[in-house]
Amino acid sequence: MSGKLKEVDVIGSPFSWEHERGMFTFEGDQAVLFWLNSAFKTFLDTMEEVSGEEASNVVLETTGYRMGIIVGEYFFRTSKRPTESVTALPDIYAAAGWGRFEVSHLDEDACTATIRIKNSWEYRINKIQGKEQCGAFFPGHFAGLFTGVFNKNIWYNINKSQIEGSDYCEFTFFPSEVTVNQNIHELSRRKEKNEIEKLDQLVKKRTTELSQTIKDISSPIIPVLDQVVVIPLLGKYDEFRSNELLEKTLAEISTYSVSFLLLDLTGLNENIDEYVVSMIQQLVSSTYLLGIETVLVGITPQLSMKMIAMRYDFSGVKCFTNLQHGITYSLERQGLSIC
Repeated sequence: MSGKLKEVDVIGSPFSWEHERGMFTFEGDQAVLFWLNSAFKTFLDTMEEVSGEEASNVVLETTGYRMGIIVGEYFFRTSKRPTESVTALPDIYAAAGWGRFEVSHLDEDACTATIRIKNSWEYRINKIQGKEQCGAFFPGHFAGLFTGVFNKNIWYNINKSQIEGSDYCEFTFFPSEVTVNQNIHELSRRKEKNEIEKLDQLVKKRTTELSQTIKDISSPIIPVLDQVVVIPLLGKYDEFRSNELLEKTLAEISTYSVSFLLLDLTGLNENIDEYVVSMIQQLVSSTYLLGIETVLVGITPQLSMKMIAMRYDFSGVKCFTNLQHGITYSLERQGLSIC
């Protein structure tokens, strides 16, 4: 065959090989041959592995549709009637190894059609892949073909599927507003929505975990000496966090044998507002009823001015500039001292 053109006619479809140039043509156009159960299967498997099954199906459907458009528009441009156009196709598709199909219904006026196809290459590959549902390439392809033939947008329904147990695949085609571009956009929106939902769930989970962590470690009661505990106030307190601290302190302080609670305000960094002041007042009143004296320590001049500006009365509460002075005061009240 070297240097020679080899030609074969199969059911009226011409095949030709030019071995020296490594060229193969079918119906006058360059073509390529693939082994279904190895090379082509690997191609489809890899596409699905990279893009995911849903995206892969949309790619195949869109590719089939656009290939069908090319075929359909060719017949439309040649001014052949749809019946004549479609009648010539089954032998061409069969000769190319695409499977055997027949047109069981065709209405030129209504622009509707029904196709039955058996042993398509898509069915054969899907079977090798272990798929359980009909592929999207062939119905998309014929939807594109009829779109070109009728010169009107056509879409499809899958009535029967060979891979799902029927003797053949059956697709119906009809005018529709559905387009492959819409399907591509819907896929993008679905994927975006799924990613957003996953992110929302992750944020909710992390927020719950963080809230629990903050709740567990927020302003812990720290025993420093006999009868004396310290609670450091750290960062900014909103209504929720203020209530959490108040409830946690009152629930846990009873487990300690204490007479003095030192509230260390050093870590507030001037983040004091009505929530903090109200919380402090409630702690002072609540612990007083439990027989515990609350002492404020770590008060800076700036902090004291802000507290006064809020017009809350702390005249009955002992206040000190640092923790050491507060501890010294608590010990002296018990007749003790640090040696």
